[in-house]
Amino acid sequence: MTRLIVWRHGNTDWNAGSRVQGQTDVPLNDLGRQQAVDAAELLIKFKPDAIVASDLQRASDTAAALAALSGLSITFDKRLRERYFGAWQSLTMTEVAERFPAQYAAWKAGQEVGGEVETLEALGARVADALREAAASVPANGTVVVATHGAAARQGVARVLGWSMEQVRTLRALQNCHWIELTHDDDRGWQLATYNVGPFTERPSPPPV
Repeated sequence: MTRLIVWRHGNTDWNAGSRVQGQTDVPLNDLGRQQAVDAAELLIKFKPDAIVASDLQRASDTAAALAALSGLSITFDKRLRERYFGAWQSLTMTEVAERFPAQYAAWKAGQEVGGEVETLEALGARVADALREAAASVPANGTVVVATHGAAARQGVARVLGWSMEQVRTLRALQNCHWIELTHDDDRGWQLATYNVGPFTERPSPPPV
């Protein structure tokens, strides 16, 4: 049985301020760095065989906390980057709602936003390809940990599982430095084992943007 851990990065100042990050390269803040250390101390118990990460520094620095404990090197994959939000990036969600009311309403409803914003279909497809490739890089009974982003994790995992957009809407936002565990074997294929598991967080994370 192959185990795939899909891990959201730690907190950033833009997370804390409900500011849209998308593919902007925002670093972890002090809380995020501590979350990464705390999560790594739990994830090391899975005895990972490989670590793969988005090349954006909030994900790569999160992965580095686990690499330091495991002695593993990190493989970087640009396909694991967060959803591209176009003109939304760097704006607060309040500013998005004011400047792009129709797009914001579509986003709130879980629909495609349009404009420059990457489609959910494209996001899910590219992240799922990266997840499957990461899982194939370890032995049949191995474990790979993939450090990525909130929307990327949710859409990519849903695509791997073959879920519809309606099913994805039933999942709550993945908290900072929490993860999703998937397993795979030849008889049952991909299965969801756990969702939104991680270290204690003193304050709730905003939606993954």
